[in-house]
Amino acid sequence: FFIRSHNMALSTVGSIVLLLSLGLCVLSQRVSRDEMNPEIYCEKRSTEEFFRKKIPDGASERLIREQCGTFYRCIPDAGARKAISKSVCQAGMFFDVDLQICQVRRKVANCAEFEKFKKPQPRWPLTDGEQSGCSGTDIQCGSGECLAKAVFCDDQIDCADGSDENVCTPINDPNGAVRCDPKSCLLAEGCFCSVDGTIIPGGLNPDQTPQMILVTFNGAVNARNFGIFDQIFGSTAKNKGNECTAKATFFVSHAFTNYSAVQELHRRGHEIGVNSITNGNGDPFYWGDITGEEYVAEFDGARIIIEEFANITSQDILGMRVPNGRVGGNKQFQMMNEWGFLYDSSLAAPKSRLPIWPYTLQYRMPHKCIGTDQKCPSQPFPVWEMPFNELDRRDDVKFDEELTGCQYVDSCSNIIDEQQFERFLDNNLARHYGSNRAPLGLHFTAAYFETNPNFLGTFQKWVEKTSADGNYFFVTMQQAISWILNPTELAGIGNFEDWKTNCDVQGLPRCSLPNACPSRVPRIFPNEESMYLYTCSECPNTYPWLYDPYGQGDLDGVSALRK
Repeated sequence: FFIRSHNMALSTVGSIVLLLSLGLCVLSQRVSRDEMNPEIYCEKRSTEEFFRKKIPDGASERLIREQCGTFYRCIPDAGARKAISKSVCQAGMFFDVDLQICQVRRKVANCAEFEKFKKPQPRWPLTDGEQSGCSGTDIQCGSGECLAKAVFCDDQIDCADGSDENVCTPINDPNGAVRCDPKSCLLAEGCFCSVDGTIIPGGLNPDQTPQMILVTFNGAVNARNFGIFDQIFGSTAKNKGNECTAKATFFVSHAFTNYSAVQELHRRGHEIGVNSITNGNGDPFYWGDITGEEYVAEFDGARIIIEEFANITSQDILGMRVPNGRVGGNKQFQMMNEWGFLYDSSLAAPKSRLPIWPYTLQYRMPHKCIGTDQKCPSQPFPVWEMPFNELDRRDDVKFDEELTGCQYVDSCSNIIDEQQFERFLDNNLARHYGSNRAPLGLHFTAAYFETNPNFLGTFQKWVEKTSADGNYFFVTMQQAISWILNPTELAGIGNFEDWKTNCDVQGLPRCSLPNACPSRVPRIFPNEESMYLYTCSECPNTYPWLYDPYGQGDLDGVSALRK
């Protein structure tokens, strides 16, 4: 299967993180009150929102562009007041006030806008002592009318100004999930939570807890990177304690994927999840704007394609990751519940004193919702979240000043050589192992070691060395959930059956020479003369795509999703 290949577009880093963590701006500096009055700029403004200095009416285009790379935020000041901090994008970049990031200049068209557009808000939540303008439990819309609490955040616009759907955060949703109740959330019933997300399942002590390491890749799997994965997870990288080879989880995106390679990864015991069909078409707002039905088409459609062309049963494909970490709020998680997805792995947890354990969403998520306009789930759902614990990218964790964390290894842009990369891995493993032993996630885009080939040998040796220690276990996402539901002490981990499935797979691939199925699809891929689908199954009529996952050439909508 690795003989044939097709070019793939290199994946972009799969998350939008804080500006400083991407190195897109210089250090901030405080602005004098004479220059910008915080009482004017900071009234009712979040400390997480960035904005520009107001530009006088009639300002020239030159002045507007000169100031387009400078942005500000409100920060706490002495005496419970606010101050204003100023930052500047790197040379050649402007600040996009809508996306809240620095971008190359040609991509920014809102230099004249002072602040991000704000959607209308209902009169909710009420502040201490504030009286509602409505009777009973009704809530007042931003447009003035009073509506029943139950219609807020139900994915249907009821207020005249739509404000009933603009307050749907985990903290503010009037019908949102409540904080964790450990007495009611029972492992035996498939529920796991703790108030702050840091408690070890089963009440185990850290020294009784096996340290799980969750290596994941998201993007297209092809002949080139399959060889890289084969090198990392070779037969010599075995978890001492059960002698099973190190495992990883692959969230597969559709375009340019070689499904015979996906089939072989699964045969070897790695987990396959879905990363969508279209990858969002490059639209940063796509995942927040699409409907629940479109989520079905993207993710269950991707699961059908893997089932059909990689010969993996849908019961084995239970995890999903939204591209760029831009989740779709309650509609996404409702879709997951209805269509049999076990877990999502898209949300990031900020770096804090203790890392976060995976949790179920019957209760409110235990950490801050990270990301500009991020639509975190606010209501209860019986699905798991496998969060990204932000990684510590400091070279010396004892003496270096604090830096913002990074979610993907790709976005830890300050790592420049092999020795630094190995220290980074060791430091983050020590942080988890030396505290509450929450699973350490090392998340990569599929192209990471293609664009950083000098780190490949270092990572391969690190996986082999770490797995041989006896305290650390490279497992899949589903294996981690199995352990959480059945906490097993380190001393007995060799007999934990859920980690011994496909323990040390030998033998040849089920398919050594896949079918190379060409299709001309200029409507979808205008720059590709032909798209090739590599599969051990029969070739489809055309290249599978959204609403046509079987590749029948029939784009008649949802009817094509399930035969």
